[in-house]
Amino acid sequence: MTSYEIQVKTGDKLGAGTDANIDIVLLGSCGKQTKSANLDCWFRDDFERCKTDCFTIQDITDIPEVNEIRLRRDKAGMFCDWFIEKIEVTNQRSRNTSVFPILRWIRPCVDLYVGRYDVSLPQFDSRPQQRSAELDEKRKLYQFEEKAPGLPMQVKNVPEDEEFSFCHEFDLKRRYVGLKACTTLQMIFGDGSWKTLDDLTSVYSKTFGEPKGMKDWESDLSFGWQRLNSVNPNLIRLCTHIPDKFGVTEEMIKPFLGGLSLSQAITDKRLFIIDLEILDGISVVDGYVCPTPIALFFVNSKNQLLPVAIQLFQQKGSDNPVFLPSDPPYTWLMAKMWYNVGDSNYHQGIAHLGFTHLAMEGVCIAANRSLSPSHPMFKLLAPHLLYIIAINDLGLDTLLSPGGFIDKTMVVGFKGILELIAKGTSSWRMDIEGTYPEFLKERGLYCKDGKILPTFYQRDDTLELFEAIRNYVTKYVHLYYDTPDKINNDAEIQNFGRELTMPKCEECCGILGVPFKDGKFSSAEDLILVFTSVIYTCSVVHAALNFPQYDTYGFPPNYPTKMNGIPPKDKRPLQEEEVVKALVDRSSALETMIIGKILSERSTNALGDFEVNYIYDPPAVAIVEEFRKDLKNISSKIHERNEKLERGYEYLLPEEIPNSISI
Repeated sequence: MTSYEIQVKTGDKLGAGTDANIDIVLLGSCGKQTKSANLDCWFRDDFERCKTDCFTIQDITDIPEVNEIRLRRDKAGMFCDWFIEKIEVTNQRSRNTSVFPILRWIRPCVDLYVGRYDVSLPQFDSRPQQRSAELDEKRKLYQFEEKAPGLPMQVKNVPEDEEFSFCHEFDLKRRYVGLKACTTLQMIFGDGSWKTLDDLTSVYSKTFGEPKGMKDWESDLSFGWQRLNSVNPNLIRLCTHIPDKFGVTEEMIKPFLGGLSLSQAITDKRLFIIDLEILDGISVVDGYVCPTPIALFFVNSKNQLLPVAIQLFQQKGSDNPVFLPSDPPYTWLMAKMWYNVGDSNYHQGIAHLGFTHLAMEGVCIAANRSLSPSHPMFKLLAPHLLYIIAINDLGLDTLLSPGGFIDKTMVVGFKGILELIAKGTSSWRMDIEGTYPEFLKERGLYCKDGKILPTFYQRDDTLELFEAIRNYVTKYVHLYYDTPDKINNDAEIQNFGRELTMPKCEECCGILGVPFKDGKFSSAEDLILVFTSVIYTCSVVHAALNFPQYDTYGFPPNYPTKMNGIPPKDKRPLQEEEVVKALVDRSSALETMIIGKILSERSTNALGDFEVNYIYDPPAVAIVEEFRKDLKNISSKIHERNEKLERGYEYLLPEEIPNSISI
């Protein structure tokens, strides 16, 4: 008789545990297989959520290395559903251990066959009917829906597999309730408006801590830093000419160009521009105004980016002046604050929600509909798609609903934010915005030698991380697609491309810029672009846009989301009380702080340290380990750089970047 030790790990999902009867058959080469064995330990409640159970079975058949298992459960017990993470089988005689990643709900009274490591391209799968049946079932669960006109495609109903794990959901609720219930903060903040700017700095307790944006927030240096190393670094671009609608003249800005002429500053690539024209025509909350600003920036002799001109609306005119650093101090400060109203609403609506959360949900749906859980490319993507549907579903209920957080705190409100998302995402391209070097080139900012925008640390870190991800994906793709025929004959990967690219409908999400030429992926490079883009967007892009939120939004005047009154129409000197009067009241500030604090806290594992392990194939595991080493090297370089800086950039340390959009 041969003894086999069987370790079964039940997953961390609500209702994952089971009371059903479980039978297993072990299969080896040359048709060898054991008899069906019941997995049960007397006097123990087996298969509870998140638990690992160990069983020993004996059989006359000696299978030195188990290649496949067959699982079956019945409908016994009140709680018979079962989600398994993995099963490990060890032959006690040969001491060989085989790992079987399951990561599935086990259907009742149906045999489930799982191979060792559970990885294969569809054309090589020995159980094609089971694979096809699984995908048919997933297509019923993952259906596309456009929840509001023009929005990226989302899932019609949240599948059970996409819900938060029990532990993760509990943690999110605990943090939110804890912050909301902080009576000390509520007593400190109270109701009503602020009295002075100093009044704002006195309300921060240990619960929140001081946001970094509170330091030196009035300065031009801080304002320039925001454009590069804060929550919204993807708007700035090289200025090659002054648009006709921008009322800037050379005479106006000559004092701020370090002795250069306007043409010299442009030629030397020291002049930069941001144009928020996309905000024009967007709905706003009644009684409020959203500017549509244009701003010009110059890199001085100390390599610092400084603002040199701000126009708050699109078309120049006598009631729409160009504000300059030489204007009265509070007038110039007010212009910068109103600029940030437009910038912050763009950040939340387009850069954050549109370009990461919602754009990537469509990819998640297409992957689940098209790629079997056994597909190697599904295993590559899965850790980076974890919880995206769940957090989007939660976010739409709490943030993007009438009367919700955005309606209360953002100047464009619920209606305007939906318009912004639709407007912005309609032009998002995987081969531009989703491919960072190309995105930089399109904006004139691609630079590895630091000669363009030397203090653009977010760009430098992102480039390093993007290349590390691309290197990781390249090795992984070539492992499974060593010939073009394997891509051409892979029906699942071709269907994935179709669902990504075809116009929006019940079966497609209409993403632009996917290299799916003539209706197919034809090369490894096509797949490398797509999978690099998705992993990069779900990890690095989202981290850069999300985790500086408390430091940026936490101090109201530093990055206001809406302001009282109207933007200045002339350059008359303003007083401090006029600036304070324009700020939102204490209760609105507290609400922004609570959401910003929650969103800025990491709640899942760091990039490369996967919450759920999908990859067990030894050559693929080696590639993952190489990726982790690359990330450690990047981390060391960032730490070394930051030690030399008075003001470092830490938001893209690899150990601070989650694998997925989970918050």
